[in-house]
Amino acid sequence: MKEMVYSKVEGSGEAFLILHGFLGMSDNWKSLGIKFAEEGFEVHMLDMRNHGRSFHSDAFTYTDMVQDVKDYMDANQLEEAVVLGHSMGGKVAMQFAVSYPERVSKLIVADISPRQYAPHHQEILAGLSAIDFSLKPSRAEVDEVLSAYVPDSGTRQFLMKSLYWVEPGQLGFRFNLKAFVDSQEVIGEALPAEMSFEGQTLFLKGANSNYIQSKDEELILKHFPNSSLVEIANAGHWLHAENPKDFFSEVVRFLAL
Repeated sequence: MKEMVYSKVEGSGEAFLILHGFLGMSDNWKSLGIKFAEEGFEVHMLDMRNHGRSFHSDAFTYTDMVQDVKDYMDANQLEEAVVLGHSMGGKVAMQFAVSYPERVSKLIVADISPRQYAPHHQEILAGLSAIDFSLKPSRAEVDEVLSAYVPDSGTRQFLMKSLYWVEPGQLGFRFNLKAFVDSQEVIGEALPAEMSFEGQTLFLKGANSNYIQSKDEELILKHFPNSSLVEIANAGHWLHAENPKDFFSEVVRFLAL
């Protein structure tokens, strides 16, 4: 029996898959997921492998994650879906669309381009690795250790959403930190050069983020010829959390086309 990724499902109607970013989980999308459901969609917020409540595995590649999405759709008899992915989830969404175009009705990619990105999570991974859970730290103590590596309190709050009580008095992270440390190169991998998706595609870029740059626009059109790029004002890389109102309205506008 294949292991299946965990999901939260809201609403009914046309299938709509949401794939979170690196170190995130489906919970990050709960508020927006409910709003999309109110627009007449059956929204499936997935925990990618090694994240949230999904299974842990030493295998952690985009090929594996794309297969997880396909297995999930097959198991839930979803012939076709709107697919939205943010950051790492955007890479999964892009690769899924070019691999199984007939399964994607529309594609939405949030603040990531098809190009290769150099590893840039080293400090975060070092901070997470510095936490010794055998000492039974409190949440405040975990935050204190992390703050030496991750000065931005918003990023620390995001990371600490994955903390949970393994048992009374014992905290741990839901994600599989070892797999992430062992696979740092994987996260930034480029979309295979020869692959493209002809379907309707929306790229959303945070105005204060440098993840999608003007130099990326030609590459985006090469892989996704039927795509448009929209900037979300007053938002960085976590554009859906920093400006959810504009993010939501741009997605809904695109889905109505």
